Amino acid sequence: MRVLNTSRCSFSRAAASRPVSNTAGPGREDRGATGFHLRRALLLIPLLLGIVGGCRSMDFYPPSLEQPAPPGMAPPREMDMRSLPEYRIEPPDILQVELLKLVPLPPYRIESYDVVQISVLNTLLDQPINNYYLVEAEGTVNLGPAYGTVRIVGMTIEEAEREITAKLLQILARPQVSVQLARASGLQPITGPYLVASDGTINLRQYGSVHVAGKTLTEAKLAIERHLSAFLDSPEASIDIASYNSKVYYIITAGAGQGDNIVRVPITGNETVLDALSQVQGLSQLSSKNIWIARPAPGGYGCEQVLPINYDAITRGAVTATNYQILPGDRVFIDDDKIIAFHSTISKIIGPFERFLGFTSLTASAVRGVQLIGYRRAY
Repeated sequence: MRVLNTSRCSFSRAAASRPVSNTAGPGREDRGATGFHLRRALLLIPLLLGIVGGCRSMDFYPPSLEQPAPPGMAPPREMDMRSLPEYRIEPPDILQVELLKLVPLPPYRIESYDVVQISVLNTLLDQPINNYYLVEAEGTVNLGPAYGTVRIVGMTIEEAEREITAKLLQILARPQVSVQLARASGLQPITGPYLVASDGTINLRQYGSVHVAGKTLTEAKLAIERHLSAFLDSPEASIDIASYNSKVYYIITAGAGQGDNIVRVPITGNETVLDALSQVQGLSQLSSKNIWIARPAPGGYGCEQVLPINYDAITRGAVTATNYQILPGDRVFIDDDKIIAFHSTISKIIGPFERFLGFTSLTASAVRGVQLIGYRRAY
């Protein structure tokens, strides 16, 4: 007869009949709610910061570069450009010279192939004399079939008038003759471009040289007219700059240890830093954004004039504070990337050792190869 263990069964039924309690407890529910509220608060923080800060544009320009300057001493820049001083001619500028009046000094002797203007009153009705006449090679002018030719070569204007009058008196009763020199064949034209030589002069061919270096256009005009007055009667000249070659600025790009690149750019008076950078197609792969203008200072003062440039402010923010106006003689220096420069320096230092070790290794390999060939032949 089997005896049952009633105690164990009764215990199990009693435990099953009890209500199941919440093992998590109230503490875990509180912690879950706290984490949920914390996440919501973290999401609201950026929104609150945006509301408090308001809308603000990206500022690429640090105010530290805005250095106060006395009135009238601030360097010119974009939106505050200034006119350059009056241009002074220097080598190797090219001048365009035009002579408005080319009349030889009196008394002028008429030569062959000169052109004279002859006007005569009281002529035959069907044979007027009022035109330009070329002095032929034999020294005569042809007044027409009714009057014939008159020799006037070697005569002055007054002598030519008397000679023509005497000729016409053979046909006309009271001729009134007027002769003017229209073009002198012996006078070489002056109009044209002239290069200012290294000695500061321009060569006017048969009229000699005139010193124009260091002069303004007005001063050069007076100097040319004063010089030509020794050959011509009251000369009138007009000059202009055909090519601005003497006033330049320089763009220097550091080459990260591989040599600097220097570009010489003629100046027109309206360039800024951004214009200068466009001349070299912007920054290269070797360049950094560390840029400045080195402005020449008078000798003997022992000082440097350096204007720092904020590249990001000029290009990305269109800030004009450091977009300075370029002046003649300025050096726009673009510094190199220091990491690339360091790599280049290290390569220069270890390069010879690498080549030497490579040559040594190649030599050793060749020797071992020769020895191995000899060993194989021996066996």
